Amino acid sequence: MSKAIRMAGVGILGALIGSLTLPLMAEEGSGVFNPDDYPQAQRLVKGLEAKGVPAEWANHQLRQAKLRQSVLDAMAGAAERHLAWHEYRDIFITDQRIEEGVAFQQAHDDALAKAEAVYGVPRDIITAIIGVETYYGRYRGSHPVLDSLATLAFEHPTRGEFFTRELAAFLQIAHEQQVDPATLSGSYAGAMGYPQFIPTSYQAYAVDFDDDGLRDLWNNPVDAIGSVANYFAEHGWQEDGAIYYSAEGPASAPEGLAVNQITPPGTSLNTLKKAGITPGMSLEEGVAVSPLVLTQDDGTLSYRLGLHNFYVITRYNHSHLYAMAVTELAEAIGDATSQAQGESDL
Repeated sequence: MSKAIRMAGVGILGALIGSLTLPLMAEEGSGVFNPDDYPQAQRLVKGLEAKGVPAEWANHQLRQAKLRQSVLDAMAGAAERHLAWHEYRDIFITDQRIEEGVAFQQAHDDALAKAEAVYGVPRDIITAIIGVETYYGRYRGSHPVLDSLATLAFEHPTRGEFFTRELAAFLQIAHEQQVDPATLSGSYAGAMGYPQFIPTSYQAYAVDFDDDGLRDLWNNPVDAIGSVANYFAEHGWQEDGAIYYSAEGPASAPEGLAVNQITPPGTSLNTLKKAGITPGMSLEEGVAVSPLVLTQDDGTLSYRLGLHNFYVITRYNHSHLYAMAVTELAEAIGDATSQAQGESDL
């Protein structure tokens, strides 16, 4: 996914706004890191040692890290904070991304069918996640993960504790899988592989979906497919459940109504009615939704009602724009696949 667009790893982090400075680095990559200068680094090493990672190995890896100002600068620029819906949508809902999504499904039909059967997550959603995150594996990030996580762990002014946990998880994964952490690239926030999992998500949700003995999200799209499906299942995806409903609403966003939230659906139909929003279909009394107000390229507003599965998508990336882009890309891939199958049957 484009470096300018991606929020930090698997939607766990929001965009971080503020003055981010790193006095140690006069220029990119000039901040050589010495773990002996950081008490928190030594605590990290001791914690890893208790989990079976040799202290000598961990210290050696940390000494390879470089502190990078560009990583801190990038944390303030997530597109979800700056783009209107139509601008965000235009990045991801393109003919090429749809066509390549169809091709990805054709290439990995067996793995996607298995994921649907095991986890109950539709292939179109799995494909769209990988399509939005890394263009089906084409852009998996160019930042050295070790550098990014060391920079954020030891020099970020407010989120150091969080990223220290991510750095520890990353080093543990690399040691367990016997890969050189200095060779692994990802996003500026340490998200990795086809699905852009941050390290703790990698530990928690990555699966060996082709039974080759490795959970490889860096190079193995089959493992990525299973892992994305597992992530959604673990976060409560409802099999065969709708994601959203269309709705009609006023020309201006209703005042006093919480919209575009990334919390579980909690708005009643009665509240929608009072705000002048009408669902596009008859809904059962008592259903709760998340009202979404999206700005189109002509300045008009469109209304949608997010359901539980929409909320689940926001667990991957905490943005209603992201969840809507994934949903629309999934719909477009599904439509294109159906059309291609129909033409082949003629």
